[in-house]
Amino acid sequence: MRKGRAMEQDLQSVMRRLALEAGAAIMAVYQRPDLEIRSKADASPVTEADEAADRIISAGLRAAFPEIALVTEEQAASHAVSAERFFIVDPLDGTKEFIQRRGDFTVNIALVEAGVPVQGVVYAPARERMFYTCADGSAVEEQGPFHPVQSGPLSVLSMRAPDPEALVVVASKSHRDAATDAYIARYNVADMRSAGSSLKFCLLAAGEADFYPRLGRTMEWDTAAGHAVLRAAGGEVLDFDTHAPLRYGKPGYANPFFIARHPEIALVKG
Repeated sequence: MRKGRAMEQDLQSVMRRLALEAGAAIMAVYQRPDLEIRSKADASPVTEADEAADRIISAGLRAAFPEIALVTEEQAASHAVSAERFFIVDPLDGTKEFIQRRGDFTVNIALVEAGVPVQGVVYAPARERMFYTCADGSAVEEQGPFHPVQSGPLSVLSMRAPDPEALVVVASKSHRDAATDAYIARYNVADMRSAGSSLKFCLLAAGEADFYPRLGRTMEWDTAAGHAVLRAAGGEVLDFDTHAPLRYGKPGYANPFFIARHPEIALVKG
């Protein structure tokens, strides 16, 4: 069994490659004039692109790391998995953005250990942006064009020091509501940014925003990869009510409301 740095390097390489392959399959569907859209049991939309990306990622992870459990949004049977160490995948996060052709959709692959997302890749194929964790514990953004094997130029990610009198806040494009706006209004905000899918975590990690509150339903596969990238860049994700670190592997894989932030930002009670 591979251990230590070699294992982490393998994880980084395989997760990056599978994200690129899944992204290519997604873009092949995205560029068609018509999309076939169906509804899942929970009434959320699903497309051929979600399913194609899921097949690529699931097959690749199971072939490369058969000893590690896999949880993926598109395979309901996997939602019963309970493991200390597991992959968690959202093959197409932001399906609504995809359907509306707004570009802010991502491929998300993460590895969770003891409740913590320790490795992750977030790839936004329509935006040509890719963020991931590295074997040395850092997080990077890779510059395209992307090669399946060789990495391009890398920029190390680090959250910027926030100005508490002039915060930059990022919020959801598709799930913004009055409660979120009311909570944001309790801070000194200089600018608001809107982004879809897990890109919001990556904007924080890249120093393009300071704070992301989410007062709405999410699942662990929506957040784990972006959380891993943000964590490696010096950020944190906290339970909205308790301010305890957000944990993974919860029964049912549902998240509470949460706050993603630079640790120096003082929180107000919700």
